[in-house]
Amino acid sequence: MLPFTLQQLRILKAVATEKNFTKAAELLYLSQPSLSKQIKTLEKNLDIVLINRENNKISLTENGKVFLQYSERILALCEESCRALIDLKNGERGNLTVGASQTMGTYLLPRVLALFAQNYPQIALKVQVNSTRMIANSVINREIDLAIVGGEIPNKLKKNLIIENFVEDEFSLIVSKSHPFASKKEITKEDLYHLNFITLNSNSTIRKFIDNILEQNQIETKQLKIIMQLNSIEGIKTAVSLGLGAAFVSSSAIEKEIELKTIEILKIEKIKITRKLSIVSNAECYKSKAFEFFYKELIQLKNNIEN
Repeated sequence: MLPFTLQQLRILKAVATEKNFTKAAELLYLSQPSLSKQIKTLEKNLDIVLINRENNKISLTENGKVFLQYSERILALCEESCRALIDLKNGERGNLTVGASQTMGTYLLPRVLALFAQNYPQIALKVQVNSTRMIANSVINREIDLAIVGGEIPNKLKKNLIIENFVEDEFSLIVSKSHPFASKKEITKEDLYHLNFITLNSNSTIRKFIDNILEQNQIETKQLKIIMQLNSIEGIKTAVSLGLGAAFVSSSAIEKEIELKTIEILKIEKIKITRKLSIVSNAECYKSKAFEFFYKELIQLKNNIEN
């Protein structure tokens, strides 16, 4: 006999998420006394303390954090087994959880999802947007079926993943229509030192990627004049449109601005900043019908873009 039930694992996960017994009980449609009793039974059967209960604050002990990791993997595997059986029973029906890194999730993925929902309305879609590292972890933990990411995946995670090239994402240098450089067809590397840049913060994966490409092209990034650092691409685009400076932004994020003619794209002599987007999935995870359909749509999109 196992010292825990699936319901107790669900309860532990809910408590860890909500950090509150009452909210966790409401989430699972249980009474608080019933939930507390289940936690105490679980701790007794495992003979360890899972939850700190000090000063009315709820947090996991180190034992609790370790056990939660396995609990989440067990629950994800249970959900996967149910999806496999549903596939066999209903054929094309099913659920799919898709992940994406920040820029992809905000600008590229919604268009893919809209098209997929039209073609396969019977499939229920869920979307998670996070950093590339967090998305890759979720794919490994079977919480996400398939993801599109643009950042670098840590080497220690790659061995558990299937990583396939998707399409190229180009970063464009944008300025407002009123900018003195707006009429130029192409600028030189030296011109970059005369621009006022608006960027993401220095810890941003995208910022580091762009700086690395510029440095490979003999641009002294520390000599560039950065007048503003913002935490969102939308904020950067607005600032540029208002004539506050220039910025490197993913081409997938500026289609609206190009259509409204609020910005101008500057080409840089002999420099093109692109990165490969990747399709990421779990090497060991069951590939449902819903997964196969979505993957097929992505490959079709890739072929359309490349041709």
